[in-house]
Amino acid sequence: MRIIALLESSILLGFVLDMIFADPEKIPHPVVIIGKAISFLERNLRAIFPDTPRWKRRAGGVMAFLIPASTLIITAGICVAAWMIHPLAFFLIHTLWCWQAIAVRGLGKEAAGVYRCLVPETRIDSARKAVGRIVGRDTDSLDRIGVIKAAVETVAENFSDGVMAPMFYMSIGGAPLALTYKSINTMDSMVGYKNERFIDFGRIPAKLDDAAGYIPARLGALIWILAAALMEGRGGQAFRIWKRDRRNHASPNAAQTEAACAGALGVQLAGPAYYFGELYDKKTIGDPERDIVPEDIPKTCRMMYGASVMELILCMAVTWLIW
Repeated sequence: MRIIALLESSILLGFVLDMIFADPEKIPHPVVIIGKAISFLERNLRAIFPDTPRWKRRAGGVMAFLIPASTLIITAGICVAAWMIHPLAFFLIHTLWCWQAIAVRGLGKEAAGVYRCLVPETRIDSARKAVGRIVGRDTDSLDRIGVIKAAVETVAENFSDGVMAPMFYMSIGGAPLALTYKSINTMDSMVGYKNERFIDFGRIPAKLDDAAGYIPARLGALIWILAAALMEGRGGQAFRIWKRDRRNHASPNAAQTEAACAGALGVQLAGPAYYFGELYDKKTIGDPERDIVPEDIPKTCRMMYGASVMELILCMAVTWLIW
């Protein structure tokens, strides 16, 4: 029972710390270290393996094994060593990593920054820069509607891989497994592009991220639908759009929570977008019951916060059942 109490307490405290402080820049973040390791491996694996599509896929496969495996071994080893020193040492390091694995407040703060730029309509350039901090698409030519849609889509989509998935794995294997998932997701965000540079090298890392996020994305959509029902009274609409449009994305996971969000708001999301100067003809998600407006950004954030609290309750229940 002692380990259960420590695990649940550190998960709860980590969530509270994230809600209060987000990610303080002065504290070294594991994802930064993981990102540097990914860059190092990419550079050296490309130098070692022949420059052909087949060998680049194999090089990417080596990375897809080494990054998660080393993350799990190192973080689990540190937790075991901390426990052997003293349970309090374990509690402190585990709480820190739980805090750093979750990205609720940081996501909400960035989206709120976009909203503040949109309220005075003349600050469209600032709004583009603000939304550029949290999206992967090109933002220089986005109009006002495009900026709003980008912010809403990012909050909804990143709830899945920034909140739901880390807490899902946290409930099963604690902070080490949550950070292992973060390493997979970070790897995908760095090399999982379908452009000339990464189409072969990033294929296996991207597929691994799809597999790791498959269950959390669908659970996250259902939790978002529940939040929409309780907070917006549109659970039925959210479920209908999710059921219809949850596959309207190149990724098997990205449209899950985005579709639930579109249904909850009664707006149409996604559609064509530019990435690295190239236009991608993406499918739309949701029905255009009304025009999207800046106020949809804080509304989406409120649903995200509500869904995150529900996920915390589920996470702690699963932790108790497993451990």
